[in-house]
Amino acid sequence: MIGYLKGKILSLTPECALIETSGGIGFEVLCSGSAFSSLAGKKEGELYTYLQVSENGTALYGFSSTEEKNMFLKLISVSGVGPKMGIAVLSGLSTGELAAAIATQDVKRLSAVKGLGKKTAERIILELREKVTLSEGQTAASGGVSLPPVSSGDEDAVVALMTLGFTRAESEKAITRAREKGATSIEDIIRTALQGM
Repeated sequence: MIGYLKGKILSLTPECALIETSGGIGFEVLCSGSAFSSLAGKKEGELYTYLQVSENGTALYGFSSTEEKNMFLKLISVSGVGPKMGIAVLSGLSTGELAAAIATQDVKRLSAVKGLGKKTAERIILELREKVTLSEGQTAASGGVSLPPVSSGDEDAVVALMTLGFTRAESEKAITRAREKGATSIEDIIRTALQGM
């Protein structure tokens, strides 16, 4: 299994990168939008990868971080979502945005991804809402800065609000106020927090 590549970027398009490793072997990697951005303008780069072997052939998919790769693996565990659709979703939404859409059951946001229909978006939410926590998108949502821990129950709401453009401090204060007003479910907490912002 090829899980990671580092080497010289021989060619790069928004969909695909050709990376030559130290052994002189060139790997063609289908990239997420984030992976493409992380390689753009560089002579050398690195990607976390997923190797798909099927009756139709072999394909290598590349991601900018282990968090993004883990989100991809969760996406393709959903029935009806293959690797190409998984890459399309991660090219249309960041891991933080995707986690927020799943946690808040935002079918409209998910189905805005090109090629992803409403039924598939609903299936992704149904099958992943227990598996995906917004803390998975927290590093990306914070611009790579390590965030201080909050209670696990509130982390999903914090990152959802941060994805909407609020700072972590604003999000935490709004969530505290929402809890004081009696909000308990993540949907209620986010809704109440947004009303108070």
